[in-house]
Amino acid sequence: MAQETETTVWNCPFDYAEALEFDPTLRRIMTEEPVARIRLPYGEGEAWLVTRYEDVRTVTTDRRFSRHAIVGRDFPRMTPEPIVQDEAINVMDPPANSRLRSLVSKAFAPKQVERMRTRTQHVVDELLDRMAEDGAPGDLMENLASPLPLTTICEVLDIPGDDSARLRGYARTMMNTSLDNKENAIRAKAEMREYFSELTARRRREPGDDLISALATARVGDEMLDEKELTVMAMVLLITGQDTTTYEIANLSYTLLTRPEELAMLREHPEALPQAIEEMLRFIPFRKGVGIPRVALEDVELSGVRIRAGDIVHVSYLTANRDGEKFDRPDELDLRREGGTSHMTFGWGGHHCLGAPLAVTELQAALGTLLRRFPEIRLAKPPEEIRWNTTSIWRYPLALPVTW
Repeated sequence: MAQETETTVWNCPFDYAEALEFDPTLRRIMTEEPVARIRLPYGEGEAWLVTRYEDVRTVTTDRRFSRHAIVGRDFPRMTPEPIVQDEAINVMDPPANSRLRSLVSKAFAPKQVERMRTRTQHVVDELLDRMAEDGAPGDLMENLASPLPLTTICEVLDIPGDDSARLRGYARTMMNTSLDNKENAIRAKAEMREYFSELTARRRREPGDDLISALATARVGDEMLDEKELTVMAMVLLITGQDTTTYEIANLSYTLLTRPEELAMLREHPEALPQAIEEMLRFIPFRKGVGIPRVALEDVELSGVRIRAGDIVHVSYLTANRDGEKFDRPDELDLRREGGTSHMTFGWGGHHCLGAPLAVTELQAALGTLLRRFPEIRLAKPPEEIRWNTTSIWRYPLALPVTW
């Protein structure tokens, strides 16, 4: 029988930033009230938070929950200004979402993916050559994690090198959670959109070998991306294709460098790296709080709780990844765990991250080459002295000093 009364509204600043420890507020909610009412720092009203793996899978695949229905609403969220664009694929429902994903998948054809893999390895080699020449100690954030994804995605999109720093600045401003950042975030979003509007129009006229050109010319039957769709998709690829991968390279490196047994196992068995990466992606709380919500289009019952039509519903991929009903020993990092790709770090269902293959390629190239080239690599200072970001939705070290 569905629960009709709302007993508790959890206040959720989701500002926990103690290294990569799991947020205790999320831990309490998933344990005490798996489908809970929450209040977030920004936006109007309250929302539901769904934390169990199976319930998260339902919300992310069931058409009774709509992402598009949040457009125009001041929905509860983590940042002063919504990061997502109203026309983005992130807030589309089927069939519009399916159409765009089909077109974008054409741009990620095997030839493009192989070019990305080759270029990524080349960039990794160059960056680590430079780190070796500069000598120990070095900063993995500065020397590898930060430049690799930005360099790779800018090359894949064929964005001029002089523009990359400015675009990264826009993305970071949009992800800042501080209230006094709201006007800056609005301006950054508008300026990034203007930049990509001009760039995509040029690529439509004069296509090259880059991913934006591939998107501009992709067809499914007579269907193509229109100008607005192409602009927003290029923005999404830039934002999701660099900062998040930067943070995960740093987070995975930190995790291995603070776990000697796991690090030794991967040095001895480098073939285990792909499986180990999937397990670290499951285990590491890669962000704070929640992302883009959905709206219930009709009454739905989840884990005995009735969600009413019109209610805002957030899901937590972080708690889904730690659900003991899905994963044996969920709070243990087991680099030999089977079935690693069932984690939800890249999302689920129709909004599973389109750039996931590129992100995994970069993680494998970065960590695999790092461990091969620097077999004695270790932290250059105690873990408790590592400083962590506190102002973004993402969890990551500000610097990662190493020696070898």
